Amino acid sequence: MSKDSGNIYGFSVKRLDGTPAALEAYRGKVLLIVNTASECGFTPQYKGLEEIYQKYHAQGFEVLGFPCNQFGAQEPGNAEEIGAFCEKNYGVTFPLFEKIDVNGEHAAPLYQHLKSAVPGLLGSEGIKWNFTKFLVNKEGRVLDRFAPQTKPEALVADIEKLLAE
Repeated sequence: MSKDSGNIYGFSVKRLDGTPAALEAYRGKVLLIVNTASECGFTPQYKGLEEIYQKYHAQGFEVLGFPCNQFGAQEPGNAEEIGAFCEKNYGVTFPLFEKIDVNGEHAAPLYQHLKSAVPGLLGSEGIKWNFTKFLVNKEGRVLDRFAPQTKPEALVADIEKLLAE
């Protein structure tokens, strides 16, 4: 990874099926990166995420979902169970990746970057709960961080602005 570039394109992650995915593939797109969970009070946000994904995908927008079991053990399933749950209950078609840690010693490198690029309240880097959202521009720079309570539809104006740039 080229750390001096400040963008996310040097990171590689694994898809839900375990195959590698380079974030370089998303160059030139507006991204919303979200840590997700199937048994969380915010889980219905999958519906809103899918709706904005469907509305803006053709214009160069992607939602990248990263299941995480670090908050209240709310993502206990394996990859197959997570994928089936998201598809059956919320019709999720946006890309989902392998379950990861977002905090602590084993936090995924991508999340280490996201958190340091845009710290939370009072400069805290830790992710507070599932469905924390990071907005990334077409150059791969992390621009903003949104709390779990922020519904996906509340981000539409920001997404439209970035897509228009």
